[in-house]
Amino acid sequence: METSAVVLPESPRHQRIAAPLHTVLLLAAQAALLFLGRVRSHAVNPAEAPNHIALYGRTMVVEWLLFAFVVVGVWRAGAPLETVLGKRWSSLRQFLKELGIAVLFLMASIMLESIVSGHAHGGDHNATVQAMLPHGATDLALWIALSLTAGICEEAIYRGYLQRQFMALTQSVPAGIVFSAVLFGAAHAYQGLQQALQIGLLGVMGGILAHWWGSVRPGMMAHTLQDVLGGLVKH
Repeated sequence: METSAVVLPESPRHQRIAAPLHTVLLLAAQAALLFLGRVRSHAVNPAEAPNHIALYGRTMVVEWLLFAFVVVGVWRAGAPLETVLGKRWSSLRQFLKELGIAVLFLMASIMLESIVSGHAHGGDHNATVQAMLPHGATDLALWIALSLTAGICEEAIYRGYLQRQFMALTQSVPAGIVFSAVLFGAAHAYQGLQQALQIGLLGVMGGILAHWWGSVRPGMMAHTLQDVLGGLVKH
């Protein structure tokens, strides 16, 4: 008596971590924020001092809302939250190891930015970027809080969530890294084309780091440190 083996379809190598509709809604929200950012950047008057408390506060609220939306979507899909939150530190040694990786990555990204900026024309000191920089102790304290917010939320959204979703959609690691980095750069288009390109390139580096290490936490720390230093240096 012959028996025929049942051939089961192979499961995709990269599994999505949230429903497709959830990703579409997130991208729609990002597109709306990008449009508003472009409108506000054109309205910047270099002669007027911006209200940094309102600016930083509004930005932090928006980023944490997007972060919460992502976490809820991943949780509802039954995917591990450590994908977007990073693996928990089980020891001080593990934390220091990831901090060391973050510092090395930060040094590499600063070197890359210096090379790219040195070969670019026009510089990145446009009115929008200058208007966002802190002035005074209160601004600086809020800037540090903003940097921490950006480091956690943006890495979770772009490297933890979107990168994994695009990998699942394309079944390709390079495509997932590049697509999420393009969106990361586009989200900063209000800072000008040169800055957006540089940030997109840093997004590729961050995506490679997150995929190689299997956690977004070193990227979160490097992102936070880079933003803090940017405000301190130009303060």
